[in-house]
Amino acid sequence: MKHSNIVGGSTAKRVINCPGSVALVQKMPKQPSSKYADEGTLLHNVISEILMSEETPESYLGTRYEDQTLTQELIDTKLKPALDALNIIDPNHKMQLEAETVVHFGDLLPDVFGSADVIARIGDRAIVLDWKFGSGVTIDAENNPQLMFYAAAAMRTKEAAWAFDGATEIELIIVQPPEIKRWVTTPERIAAFELELVHAVRAASKGNAPLATGDHCRWCAAKPICPKMTGAAERALKVAIDGLDAPQISAYLKNADMLEGWITDLRSLALQMLESGAKLPEYKLVAKRAIRSWTDDEKAKVALFAYGLTESEVMETSVVSPAKAEKVLKKRKLALPDDLVVAISSGNTLASANDPRPEVMLLGKQLTAALSKLQ
Repeated sequence: MKHSNIVGGSTAKRVINCPGSVALVQKMPKQPSSKYADEGTLLHNVISEILMSEETPESYLGTRYEDQTLTQELIDTKLKPALDALNIIDPNHKMQLEAETVVHFGDLLPDVFGSADVIARIGDRAIVLDWKFGSGVTIDAENNPQLMFYAAAAMRTKEAAWAFDGATEIELIIVQPPEIKRWVTTPERIAAFELELVHAVRAASKGNAPLATGDHCRWCAAKPICPKMTGAAERALKVAIDGLDAPQISAYLKNADMLEGWITDLRSLALQMLESGAKLPEYKLVAKRAIRSWTDDEKAKVALFAYGLTESEVMETSVVSPAKAEKVLKKRKLALPDDLVVAISSGNTLASANDPRPEVMLLGKQLTAALSKLQ
């Protein structure tokens, strides 16, 4: 899926509301992907191929993207419900469609483009459809900036304009299995959105582009360095809670999610910087608490049975944890053998410089790369 680094479908709402965020986001290091994002990309890739090839979902079983693999569970819970939605949208099978189309604004907004999941046409109605395979936040279709971005760009893109030529209606659809969200609008509404977008992108190119906070900040990568966000956090710290009346407290509560998101992203950025070898004054990288695990599950089972522990005391879905085994052994005045257990930290975390835990020593990037080739 291709997207502009100025503004794309998923960032259109933020850029329209906060043109200054474009420059801030471009200063941030590239955000690492997640298993949820990679799973979403895998599902988008597969459903695009299914639509254009008419193969069955099962023929793609085992397809991989990064560390994610297409399983039968994903087919049953995500892909098949998404494909079934097309039968509801197009019960008479008259829809013409193209999947995963790169759309752009041409000379109007050079370097602004995105990838539309589905561009389609039924009768006099053009359709823009977007797959949402995440199970978290529910997305609405009405006045959806992402879908309006794709519609506006598609109308100016030669490969997609066929779906809009002479159309009197434009339907924007979100398929978030098992839900289908639909909204019918007009070419005039899309043109008005395009005008908003043009003004925002042109404003973003100026040095004094305005910044504004709101719900569009939720997924913004620049929250940790945003002057509006840092100002809001600093003011919140200085406020004397005792002096606030009820309406003021209510007003501050509305900002709670925004501030919590800023704090989370700030800590994540600091951790990312330290793990890359950067230095932060008064902070360091330390190992998280080590969690004990068995060095060998089979040897642990044999040893615990030899101590007289019963099947129910030793086995759950697998061998019980060292902590649970130790608790049972203590009742029998027996010690847990050291050679059966190893304590391994689950990763690194941020800590102040005066934290008593030792600082993590990071391998240089070249040494890390060299060692990875030996594995």
